[in-house]
Amino acid sequence: MPRYPLRILLVEDHPFQLLATQYLLRSFGFEHLTAAENAAQAIHLMTLAETPFDILLCDQCLPDLPGLELIEIASRRRFVTAAILLSGLAPVELSALKKQAMKRDLPLLGYLSKPLNKDELIQLIQTPSTL
Repeated sequence: MPRYPLRILLVEDHPFQLLATQYLLRSFGFEHLTAAENAAQAIHLMTLAETPFDILLCDQCLPDLPGLELIEIASRRRFVTAAILLSGLAPVELSALKKQAMKRDLPLLGYLSKPLNKDELIQLIQTPSTL
């Protein structure tokens, strides 16, 4: 199995989803994971990090801040290089969020539905800016 050197900050407010997603990511070959349960905790962890995270993988529906807003904060402060939204929202809503991200010049690679699909994740991260 290939190993990926990317440093990922995973933000998910549901404890079971957080554990399950960490397990999936590790099984996909992503070993450098940092987990947060909400936006405030994620911002704190990003502030403490010595270097920016390669990818912010976050839920859109966080209790304290929408995922897209967290991506904007992280991007403007240069805490992350790229981001991917996780969500159970309808594809049309996710597409609208992606358009908003483009208008705001955010480094959103795209979005993924839960549970994660390895092929879709690999396709999103295989860009020159993240590998």
